[in-house]
Amino acid sequence: MISVQDILNARERIQDYITVTPLDFSMGLSTKTMKIYLKLECQQKMKSFKTRGVLSKMTSLTNEEKKKGVTTISSGNHGAGMSYASSLLDIQRVKIFVPETTPLAKVKKINYYGAEVVQVGRHYDETHKIAMEIIQEEKLTFIDSCSDTMVIAGQGTIGLEILEQNPDIDVIVVPIGGGGIITGISIAAKHINPNIQVIGVQPTACPAMVKSLEDKTCYLEYPSEESLCDALVGGVGEIPYKMAAQCIDDIIVVDEVTIKQATAMLLTEEKVVAEPSSATGVAAIMLRQELFEGKNVAIVITGGNLDPALMKRLLTE
Repeated sequence: MISVQDILNARERIQDYITVTPLDFSMGLSTKTMKIYLKLECQQKMKSFKTRGVLSKMTSLTNEEKKKGVTTISSGNHGAGMSYASSLLDIQRVKIFVPETTPLAKVKKINYYGAEVVQVGRHYDETHKIAMEIIQEEKLTFIDSCSDTMVIAGQGTIGLEILEQNPDIDVIVVPIGGGGIITGISIAAKHINPNIQVIGVQPTACPAMVKSLEDKTCYLEYPSEESLCDALVGGVGEIPYKMAAQCIDDIIVVDEVTIKQATAMLLTEEKVVAEPSSATGVAAIMLRQELFEGKNVAIVITGGNLDPALMKRLLTE
């Protein structure tokens, strides 16, 4: 469904708009037998990898589609990226649906670049159900955050960068929400190095991809417990589910306590501002270090829009 050529084409379209983010060596996480590198997508435009995907999609739209306007459903970062991309590409009508619980930092970023924000639903799946009815009536161009070939291809450019920055990487660790980013990264990385492992991470509060693969059912919606990982709750996308067998080597499930510890560790020791959803890869290393011994590991830190109140708690607790 998605090829490495799609990812190369996406890079060609978006390279003038995005940042090539650092792949930083982590002294705090590495050991004598294990080298850990952090791919800092939290330093991408709008502090999130999502900007790559929306720019890939929106630079491929026809003039008619742009004129109609665009819309999406987002936990925050995808919407912020879309608002930013619309301002770059002079798309005037932009409507973003987000859950009522979306952190204020993300809502402010969406608003800043001119998009209309509609906050509905207690969580992502509920928001999705309400918003899709409205979207079908309004006829705007819908941009799916996790199951659109162009979006996934844009996110896959991260995989190209990682192996250009360090060809010796053995394992890439990626958070899984809807599954788009791990799909794109894996397609790119495994094309360059077929032996590379790509490991996903999900919170215990919402292991939607794990259960989808176990039950051989694509759970487009999935019940979630309360979680710090607002970007990783809800169901998985159809394309990531269908491509999971060739793209995902393993999935590690991490608990909320370790996610919180990982977020604090990044902030205080690595001086990296990361959302809890983005710190799940570090949490996976903390919980399952034995899996990574003797390897060069790249952890994708997917976003840096950390809620200010949570940041204060992490620094004081």
